[in-house]
Amino acid sequence: MPYRFTVEDVAFLRSPAGEQALDAVARLALTPASMLADVADVRRHHPDHDAALIETVRCRRRAAGRLRNPHRLLASDDAVQQATASMVAAHRAADLAARHPGAVVHDVTCSIGAELVELAAAPGLGGVIGSDLDRVRLAMARHNTADPDIVAGAPPTLLVADALTPTSTADVVVADPARRTGGSRVFRLDQLTPPLPDVLTAYAGRPLVVKCAPGLDYRQLREQFGVVGEVQVTSLDSGVREACLWVGPGIGDAQRATVLRTTPDGSVWAEEITSAEPDDVGAAGDPGRWLIDPDGAVVRAGLVRHYAHRHHLWQLDPQIAYLTGDEIPLGARGFRILERLDSTGDKVLRKSVAAHDGGSLEILVRGLDVDPDALRKRLKPKGSRQLTLVLTRIGRKGVAFVCEAGIRNDRFDGTAPQTD
Repeated sequence: MPYRFTVEDVAFLRSPAGEQALDAVARLALTPASMLADVADVRRHHPDHDAALIETVRCRRRAAGRLRNPHRLLASDDAVQQATASMVAAHRAADLAARHPGAVVHDVTCSIGAELVELAAAPGLGGVIGSDLDRVRLAMARHNTADPDIVAGAPPTLLVADALTPTSTADVVVADPARRTGGSRVFRLDQLTPPLPDVLTAYAGRPLVVKCAPGLDYRQLREQFGVVGEVQVTSLDSGVREACLWVGPGIGDAQRATVLRTTPDGSVWAEEITSAEPDDVGAAGDPGRWLIDPDGAVVRAGLVRHYAHRHHLWQLDPQIAYLTGDEIPLGARGFRILERLDSTGDKVLRKSVAAHDGGSLEILVRGLDVDPDALRKRLKPKGSRQLTLVLTRIGRKGVAFVCEAGIRNDRFDGTAPQTD
């Protein structure tokens, strides 16, 4: 069971003595093999706060690469799991500032303040408010948002409040209903905490941004709950992180895919595709030089055709998300086609993989009922070359493409993409 922090724990961790103790605990391995000895060591020096110190250091390690300034973060395990990645939150904060210059933004489920940090750091907003019912998380948020190197202006105003009880006249409201209850994920919109329909009702008439799970069924939102708004699906470095619902005055029905990638210099490259763009890609046709696997945000937002139109790609089949073309778009992953097979039978696949000296074999499947791991065991590739085997369907017929190992075009300096 994860440790349950108290307000007294947070007060100690924020004190000079607590900071010194955290520095000492951070030097410990805290691995399964060393944990008994490490716990005994911490308990000997800090018997009243040993669990809080160890859990804080472990949470900081889990947050590394996801949240800003993990080395000074105060957080619980579940708060780290639920917190929005800093790069995603920063992109949204910039979006809010561009849409609502000078606005005061109120995060009504602020938790440990991961979103507040990015809102407060975004130039162009008029102020930031955070509220939560959990006093421990608010105490952590007060610490996490107090870094003057990040929050150049006034730190966010923090208060204890129920997310369903409007407590400010802020211009824009941000909410992140919890998607876990009793340790288990929930998927129904009315089972979130607080329930999504209740959040929408509480802030009707105001611009509202609600973070949801990546699998948000926006058709259900429109058909069952009558919600009109923009659904934004965001990915970071190929992993789909969230769906975000934007509703309020002036926002119409739309889908948006936001693809974020970390560049070699640590900055963030972004591409956005919306349902307002053209989606005419003509009839499905023969494959080009490359098979393109669109980013998951594009697929989940239902914008594969819009993406194809933008990048001069075309579909193999109108119902399948794989695309094809003669170049790999920036930020995308492509597979150079070596051979097309009009059969997905084991014998045909095994012969082709062997002919191309396939050894390490990535298998991708879309539109067919095939278990990649079971198929790889049956094919028993023994060669020395890395290949990718793509199984899909064109019309009602299963087809396979034997390809070179995937290449991701992340060369933001314009040079040639590198093999995965």
